[in-house]
Amino acid sequence: MSTFLITGGAGFIGSHLTKRLLSENHMVVCVDNFNDFYSPKIKEFNIREFLNNKNYKLYRIDITDESSMNEVFVNEKIDEVINLAAMAGVRPSIENSLLYEKVNNMGFQVVLECMRKYNIKKLIAASSSSVYGNNKKVPFSETDIVDFAISPYAATKKANEVMGHVFHKLYDIDMVFLRFFTVYGPGQRPDLAIHKFTRMIDEGKSIPLFGDGSSSRDYTYISDIIDGIMKAIDFTQQKGVYEIFNLGESTPIKLNEMVETIEKHLQKKASITRLPKQMGDVDITYADITKAKRILNYQPSTDFDEGIASFVEWYHKMKELGIYE
Repeated sequence: MSTFLITGGAGFIGSHLTKRLLSENHMVVCVDNFNDFYSPKIKEFNIREFLNNKNYKLYRIDITDESSMNEVFVNEKIDEVINLAAMAGVRPSIENSLLYEKVNNMGFQVVLECMRKYNIKKLIAASSSSVYGNNKKVPFSETDIVDFAISPYAATKKANEVMGHVFHKLYDIDMVFLRFFTVYGPGQRPDLAIHKFTRMIDEGKSIPLFGDGSSSRDYTYISDIIDGIMKAIDFTQQKGVYEIFNLGESTPIKLNEMVETIEKHLQKKASITRLPKQMGDVDITYADITKAKRILNYQPSTDFDEGIASFVEWYHKMKELGIYE
């Protein structure tokens, strides 16, 4: 049994990971500030089933609060840190780049400093497919140059990978950065396209489609992401580890196809408002997962149609429960 500190642990990926770790009898220490980027009651709902679990502990703090983070590391015997906390989203980062710099970079620096100070030697950190920008070579490989970010969010994620390498070299912290490719599924944030479009189509509202609908995303189902994180945890038990892995399905889906698949499972037709392509949006994300397959034995198994069917089923349950106003 190990004790994992999960920052951003009440969010979409964090709550799914918590459930998996607790099911395997590990201890989970959750750090989350329950900010209002989206309704905090969704995060409250995410963690409701953990609160009475003796192996779960919750800290309602911000990772940029150095004093409070130090208290967590003093109070808890942590074996490994999984850093998922971040201000998310490409478009919001363009509107508020200073906030993204503070939370994603300074906050991560606080996590790294606490690990150094309290001699914690294992780290998994969330990176993003956005670091690839409008990479001309597809699929995107971990060996590709990622010096050409087109959003502040992407730049913060690249900066974290670089700073992480510094701490790996200076303080022998074993770490893995996981470049997530458009994660979706039950519990997905309401601001993300699949969730937002599902709700708007269901409510008979016109959905905004930016561009001509030909842009593609490598949508990755949540259970495949969690499986990849678990395999990365096993990998970090080695010594001298610093690696970056893509976690995706390696099957890009066009925007128009995404909408059609949601329509199919909602059994409703979308009303569409066509709009110009937005700043910061990339044309395609497409993961080369050869490295993750070879080293981690990562094997995504949920196709897009199956994943959307599961998401729509979950969405209807949440609507019945009144989780969405």
